[in-house]
Amino acid sequence: MRILVATDAWHPQVNGVVRTLTSLARSASVLGAEIEFLTPDGFPSMALPTYPGLRVALPNRGEIARRIEAASPDAIHIATEGPVGWTVRAYCRQRKLAFTTSYTTRFPEYIAVRSIIPVSMSYAVLRHFHAAAATTMVATSSLRQQLSARGFKRLGTWTRGVDTELFTPENGSELDLPRPIFMTVGRVAVEKNLEAFLSLNLPGSKVVVGDGPQRSMLERRYPKVKFLGEKIGRELSTHLAAADVFVFPSLTDTFGVVQLEALACGTPVAAFPVAGPIDVISDHPVGVLDTDLRSACIRALGISRETCRNFALQRSWENSARQFIDNLSALQPSRSLRPAGRLAAQSAARG
Repeated sequence: MRILVATDAWHPQVNGVVRTLTSLARSASVLGAEIEFLTPDGFPSMALPTYPGLRVALPNRGEIARRIEAASPDAIHIATEGPVGWTVRAYCRQRKLAFTTSYTTRFPEYIAVRSIIPVSMSYAVLRHFHAAAATTMVATSSLRQQLSARGFKRLGTWTRGVDTELFTPENGSELDLPRPIFMTVGRVAVEKNLEAFLSLNLPGSKVVVGDGPQRSMLERRYPKVKFLGEKIGRELSTHLAAADVFVFPSLTDTFGVVQLEALACGTPVAAFPVAGPIDVISDHPVGVLDTDLRSACIRALGISRETCRNFALQRSWENSARQFIDNLSALQPSRSLRPAGRLAAQSAARG
């Protein structure tokens, strides 16, 4: 099965969407599916005012069509609601090709933090975008319920996983800091609610791994916090393994793959009881969810690291990829209208 995934989020960005799609492609190949990505690469771009430091592609419709037809996919999936996603959506709608989408980022809440645009207006736009899809995949049951309540239809499940060979408890970084070490990982931006963590009165050390538009301001405001910058791959794993508690202060993430990555490193989670942490942690003894984040951090210190690791071992990317493929296999959206075949026939006829 040949699958084309259209995404506005791609390398060199470092976020949950990019890590999810990269892991999906690797695991899908083991299951006999070939995934190709249609990304912003090669298109001009512009700065996004509401997200300092990020740029969005300005795709050309003709080039989008050429890339899709060159891929000759059996199925088309749109992973993001940015310019690339909208242009691929228009291509499919014009040619009456079914496609699937995924809801991975709470843009309405993110935008509301940075602008005066009401959440209801943003949800109306996203509801329109996803209404054209045969299935809109979501990672958790709580998000599915929330979107359903906002009028989203044809919702399906696509869970997330963790690479337990990359993220392990072994070989933690030697961080020369007072213990216990409370660490958070992610984009240093206002929507991540980092100050809810950084302002806490905690023993030991507070560490931030990641970069973003708020970093300079937060470094000035919290001089005792250690900001280590962006880490990826094995280096990220060794830092997570060195922490005593992973703190996830976000109130808006749809899942938070980094929670599973921390657990795979044997590091318990402290978070607010909101969608994402609720779906990952639930009532499992691998983290503490509390509206009092300080209390959650302190109580998480008593959790068994072995229990955290064993929990993560049961959440594989292969299972996630299997769900994704099953959602597409039931539809086979593009098989009967494979555009590249028509192009080849036309080319042969012109001879």
